[in-house]
Amino acid sequence: MVRALVIAALVALTTAVALMVSPILAHKGPVRPAPKVVPSSPTNAQSANGQSSAALGAPLGARTVAAKANRTERIHWRNSVAVGLPEAGRLIRGVRLPPEGRHYFTWDPILTRQPNRPWRRWATDDLIRTVLRVIRAYARAHPGAPRVGIGDLSRPRGGDFGPQFGGIGHATHQNGLDADVYYPLRSEAERSPLSVDEVNLRLAQDLVDRFVRAGAVQVYVGPNTGLTGPPDVVEAIPYHDNHLHVRIAG
Repeated sequence: MVRALVIAALVALTTAVALMVSPILAHKGPVRPAPKVVPSSPTNAQSANGQSSAALGAPLGARTVAAKANRTERIHWRNSVAVGLPEAGRLIRGVRLPPEGRHYFTWDPILTRQPNRPWRRWATDDLIRTVLRVIRAYARAHPGAPRVGIGDLSRPRGGDFGPQFGGIGHATHQNGLDADVYYPLRSEAERSPLSVDEVNLRLAQDLVDRFVRAGAVQVYVGPNTGLTGPPDVVEAIPYHDNHLHVRIAG
C-alpha cells in the first residue's frame, strides 16, 4: 500500500516538472527580452517644436526667408477718410502698412533701421494701395532690383507729425495722403541713401515717373538729384535728396 502511494507521488511530480519545462523546450533559439517601447519621433511633416524637419535642415538663408514669410502681417483693409489738409488734418479708419513685403521694406528715419515703427506706418487705404501697386509694377519691370524702401506715412489718427516725433519732423503727413519712398541704391543695400552719389538715378527716375502715372498730385524730389517730371506735379525741395515724397488726392 505504501509502495503504491510512493509510486503515485513520483508520477505526479514527474508530470508537473514536464509541464513546466515543455514551454521552454518548445522555444527554439535564445530567449530575447521584450522590445523596448520608444515614443514615436517627429516625422518630416512635423518636428517636436512644430516645425518641419525639412525646414530645420534647410540652409540658414532659406530658414530665415521661411521665418519671415510666417511673420508676414496681413493688411486689414477698411475705407479710410482723410480729413482736412496734409499740413493740418487727421485720419479716420486708417490702414497700417506691414513692416515689409516681397517688394518693399520699411525704414525708420530716426532710428535708422528696419522696420519703421508701427505708429509711423498709417495711411488711407487709397494711399497704401497706390504705393503697393506702383512698387509691384516697378519690381516686375526691374526683376533684379533691390526692394524699395518706404519711410514715414502718418500717425494712427493723423495729426501733427512735427519735430517732437524725431528729427526735423514733417510739415505735412497729417491726413494719411503722404508717403516717403527711398531712392534705390546702386549698392542694392536696403537702407536710406547717405548721399546722392549712392542713388541709382535711373531707377529713381523710373519710380518718380510711375508715381506720376499713378495719379500722384505731388511728388517732391531732392534738388541735387536731377530727377524731373511734370512741373505741376514734380518739385525739387530741400531735405529730399535721399527720398521722394508722394501725395495722392484725398
